[in-house]
Amino acid sequence: MTEMAPRRLLLVHAHPDDESINNGVTMARYAAEGAQVTLVTCTLGERGEVIPAELGHLGGAALGAHRREELAAAMGELGVSDFRLLGGAGRYRDSGMMGLADNDDPDCLWQADLDQAAAHLVAVIREVRPQVLVTYDDNGGYGHPDHIKAHRIAMRAADLAADPAVRSGLGEAWRIAKVYWNRVPRPAAEAAFARLNDALPGLPFAKSAAVDDVPGMVGDDRITAVIDGTPAHAAAKAAAMRAHATQIVVAEPYFALSNELAQPLFTTEYYELVRGTAGRGAEGVETDLFAGVTGDEGAL
Repeated sequence: MTEMAPRRLLLVHAHPDDESINNGVTMARYAAEGAQVTLVTCTLGERGEVIPAELGHLGGAALGAHRREELAAAMGELGVSDFRLLGGAGRYRDSGMMGLADNDDPDCLWQADLDQAAAHLVAVIREVRPQVLVTYDDNGGYGHPDHIKAHRIAMRAADLAADPAVRSGLGEAWRIAKVYWNRVPRPAAEAAFARLNDALPGLPFAKSAAVDDVPGMVGDDRITAVIDGTPAHAAAKAAAMRAHATQIVVAEPYFALSNELAQPLFTTEYYELVRGTAGRGAEGVETDLFAGVTGDEGAL
């Protein structure tokens, strides 16, 4: 059996590009430090809106295949070699935005049986044995059905993976020591948008998004961990976001999605610990998601 890295991080996301926008600095940092970084993406984002005109012909399965290539390129920029699709490529389709008829597609992630979808992730958890899991909050950050379902799958799989009664060839039970949700503190977002509004006349974007458009925003008091990117890690995040060219236009330190509304590219990433024990830093927040993790205490 191949020897495992001492520190192992698992991230669960809905579509290709979500990981780079939310956690690019974090992933680049831990990959550079030699931690095992595993990304599980739940869909290929087949219903995403395509930005470049020359790629506008892409849709459905063809777009999904292209976005899979973009994901591989982004992971190359972040130094991450272990990235997977939940249940295999194409197992779960993009559900589209909340309230659309796409949500009723029986093959989309939103319609997936929770325990069946979670079983795919249980197998990954028991194989990789991560001490730390990162995913969205219970609203998926901003209410997208795939983000909400990715949250539910991640949290359910964490429970099932730790239950020795859950067998069926999924490996030995493993308890994840710490679970974090992606967050952005409102004061940091407001300051970043103030800088954006000053810079907007010189940017290739006509308008700015609103502060409240930022997913996972909470008050400062909810932030328990802060990962502050070095210049190298910040550059890796921007490069990874650029790799998702169908979905993102980057003009550092800003970017826009298909709505063409500029928003800050956060090179400091924020988290809320929702399970496990915090290892507090000098300022009362963690600066390392593995703080307090001693090793393989998750074995059951």
